[in-house]
Amino acid sequence: MSAPRFFCSVEIPPQSRFLLPDAPAHHALRVLRLRHGSPIVLFDGTGGEYPATLEIEGKQAYALTGAQLPREAELPGRLVLVQGLPAGDKMDWVIEKAVETGISAIMPVAAQRSVLRLDGDRLEKRLGRWRGIVQSASEQCGRNRLMDIARPLSLAQALAALPPGPALFCHPDAETPLATRLQQSGLRTGESLTLLVGPEGGWSDAELALARKHGAHPVSLGARVMRTETAGIVLAAACSALLGWLD
Repeated sequence: MSAPRFFCSVEIPPQSRFLLPDAPAHHALRVLRLRHGSPIVLFDGTGGEYPATLEIEGKQAYALTGAQLPREAELPGRLVLVQGLPAGDKMDWVIEKAVETGISAIMPVAAQRSVLRLDGDRLEKRLGRWRGIVQSASEQCGRNRLMDIARPLSLAQALAALPPGPALFCHPDAETPLATRLQQSGLRTGESLTLLVGPEGGWSDAELALARKHGAHPVSLGARVMRTETAGIVLAAACSALLGWLD
């Protein structure tokens, strides 16, 4: 069994003994109930990881770290998901699965048909929860770099901030299959592939026109209509496979 992995929000000193922050210490001692001398792995979200040994003194947990290992679990290309905010807590699931799928960044969009509206304290609490999900999902799936989550934007703001590279969105009336469009995309090394997924009810006609104006292309994922929380994850996984990024 592999050693438990813990995200640390502080700089991890190599080949040192240091006091674990409260969150990983609580997880190790109170949730997993690890014992003194247990092997663990630490990462800070910027790349690489540190094998370590857990040392317990009273109610405090220390890590005796080794040298940093440059292990990565990132895709060879960068995927960006522009996700129309879904209702309820569905975004939690999208974020967790996006981390597991290898998506590099999520840009939540307050779309015209989004039911969920976030502002003020409610927005800050939700952002904090989303970032916590990224951390825990990264611990579970083996990623050593944290997926970026932007603050919710309008679609116009998101499109204006897109990184260089092609952009695709699913549409039930699209005639071009995903595989064909990827072959035509001309994706270059160092560019990002952006995937746009609307909320329940999809993008409005005005939003679709705006996306097309910014160079986004419609693609078909088959005859089945997927839920908003499913579409982006399936699209990302399909793109990774078709581009050979899973080899």
